[in-house]
Amino acid sequence: MTGPVTLVAFVRPQALPCGQPAHLSRATWQHGGVTAATHSTLFPRVPDSADAVLEGLDPEQRAVATALHGPVCVLAGAGTGKTRAITHRIAYGVRAGILQPSSVLAVTFTNRAAGEMRGRLRQLGAVGVQARTFHSAALRQLQYFWPKAVGGSLPRLVDRKIQLVADAAAACRIRLDRGELRDVTAEIEWSKVTQTVPADYTAAAAKSGREAPRDPAEIAQLYAAYEDLKRERSVIDFEDVLLLTVAVLQDRHDIAEQVRAQYQHFVVDEYQDVSPLQQRLLELWLGDRENLCVVGDASQTIYSFTGATPDHLLDFRVRHPGATVVKLVRDYRSTPQVVRLANGLLAQAKGRAADHRLELVSQRPAGPEPVFTEYTDEPAEAEGAARRIRELIASGVPASEIAVLFRTNSQSETYEQALADAGVPYQLRGAERFFDRPEVRNAINALRAAARFGGNDSLLDDAPDLPSQVRAVLSGKGWTPQPPAGSGAVRESWESLAALVHLAQDFVAARAGATLADLVVELDERAGAQHAPTVQGVTLASLHAAKGLEWDVVFLVGVAEGMMPITYAKTDEQIEEERRLLYVGVTRAREHLHLSWALSRSPGGRPNRRPSRFLTGLRPGSQAGAGRAARPAGGVERGSWTAVATAVPEQAPRRRQRTPARCRVCGRTLTDGGEMKLMRCEDCPSDMDEGLYERLRDWRGEQARRSGQPAFCVFTDKTLIAIAEAVPDDEHELARIPGVGMRKLRRYGSDVLALCAGRDPADGQDQD
Repeated sequence: MTGPVTLVAFVRPQALPCGQPAHLSRATWQHGGVTAATHSTLFPRVPDSADAVLEGLDPEQRAVATALHGPVCVLAGAGTGKTRAITHRIAYGVRAGILQPSSVLAVTFTNRAAGEMRGRLRQLGAVGVQARTFHSAALRQLQYFWPKAVGGSLPRLVDRKIQLVADAAAACRIRLDRGELRDVTAEIEWSKVTQTVPADYTAAAAKSGREAPRDPAEIAQLYAAYEDLKRERSVIDFEDVLLLTVAVLQDRHDIAEQVRAQYQHFVVDEYQDVSPLQQRLLELWLGDRENLCVVGDASQTIYSFTGATPDHLLDFRVRHPGATVVKLVRDYRSTPQVVRLANGLLAQAKGRAADHRLELVSQRPAGPEPVFTEYTDEPAEAEGAARRIRELIASGVPASEIAVLFRTNSQSETYEQALADAGVPYQLRGAERFFDRPEVRNAINALRAAARFGGNDSLLDDAPDLPSQVRAVLSGKGWTPQPPAGSGAVRESWESLAALVHLAQDFVAARAGATLADLVVELDERAGAQHAPTVQGVTLASLHAAKGLEWDVVFLVGVAEGMMPITYAKTDEQIEEERRLLYVGVTRAREHLHLSWALSRSPGGRPNRRPSRFLTGLRPGSQAGAGRAARPAGGVERGSWTAVATAVPEQAPRRRQRTPARCRVCGRTLTDGGEMKLMRCEDCPSDMDEGLYERLRDWRGEQARRSGQPAFCVFTDKTLIAIAEAVPDDEHELARIPGVGMRKLRRYGSDVLALCAGRDPADGQDQD
């Protein structure tokens, strides 16, 4: 592996001499300020030639697409069209006859990303290319070669290992609560992807600086017991899929050669997230060849806790001295204002990844400055975000183009409640998958039946094209031209069906003459890849879950010390990963970016929090090395990059000061949201009227059914428990219960008080 390093980097455009043509006209690769690098038609028309595949690419993307030989490393910043570049590279090679489709294996990290890549390749005319996750590709090979390499059938794969960990703990007579079970499971996963055996765990954890959730020797014992249980039960886990594939390829050279004969060219996306185990598998797939293209961004390394490391990306040119290196820094996703903030975050970074950071250059027109908002407490922060989101939706911004991103999943409940109170539909990222929803399964079955027997279906008599046929079929499943009023289950179901209608419209626009049967095939392929269409609802997601996604409007909430960086991030390396996590959050926004924090966790709490250190020198009124400037509580700062001192705080409505919430049993100050709703510590005894609680639950279910909302949108379980414990006599006492609020008091107060008094809210009569 010798030879010079070829480096293709973005150079800021220079004025050309009069009359001299540019190498590639910007108009050919940039449309309306936003290239299809990130904003692409869902079903574009298939290019009619290999050269047509290259149309619309910018100079650096074109350099990636045409670099088909030898090792290639693509350093791609956020929003620069990396997936576009590598899919066009594969498609160009296939369409030009340089690559055989069946000889290419494209590897990524999620089923969604793999499904998206397969879809793009299909639309570019590169049918037959394998695009899979590491686990999917390895499992496929393992299932095929296991009888030859080991004999018999492959052991059963367990979906979730946490029960096995619990059984291992029981065998070791170690008690683990739910949180500890999750943490120990994560330690076992980390050990396996870093190829650490139980006997070496203690030393490996100490060397890597990991803070073990329990005594390292105890975790090593649990890990060993877990492995013993798997052998006894003849099962394997997801990490075993990679480990066993590596073992087979290492031990059986004939099988390794058979795999290498099948796959001649490899493409690896998100290469900064590769673990040592995945890197070893990739090396075995490659053998002594160098037909490898990797793409990644060290500044987006946010999964080191799972064993991911950017070292493989950063050392690529050391391992492959003759590599072609292409840098993608033209950002087509975000406005210059968002990009400026993102670049500013990384400018303060330290460490090896920071030394290789990419400075993005926005290709979009100017947009609004990022908005920085400080609130008195977390509930006020959630209410403020919900209020602003409702205004955005009223102004015409689709709910699906708005996201609320937070550091930990535990922050979700406050925002779910705030959005529900504001009447804003939302969807939880990582909740029930689109194609698993009952209404979606029923709709696809109905479309499949119509495709099969459509000639005899009177519903389709007046439906001349595919979109109208889909609308006709789904009208019998609950879809209507206008959405139902309000939010909740009815609206969520309608949104799912509407997403299928929109998908049909995009599909036929790209494939003239497409039939209902063609659409059903497309839906089946998407379901297999979990490649869901867009659902109309504000997205709630953790920053980790938001990786790879983008929205027009992003609310980054809880950007305070102790949460960003998280309180358990102690080392410099951990702090820098927290900075990169915030960078990922910032670069999810296309146009509008809102960052906020709260001075205290709970209403009436001590206002001793301060904005994240990562914002120092970036938010208006702050300077690197300076303390937090005094501002009115609840103020809104609108960013001004060039003249911070001129930023004018926007005064928010003054909120009344709240006294600290205290447990009504032991008097301790409450900080947990659930405990504050109960008005007592979780461990303190409850004097709940169980009969009243059951009546309240029945009443809540009826209210939810009538309004088409989820039950928790009426009152959460914790609020019902608090009511059943307090048994309020009047509106004043009811209003003091957290989770009630004035809006719900006006709407439900008389019913709840009637139930508390033992009366039926329907007729006011005493109950038996």
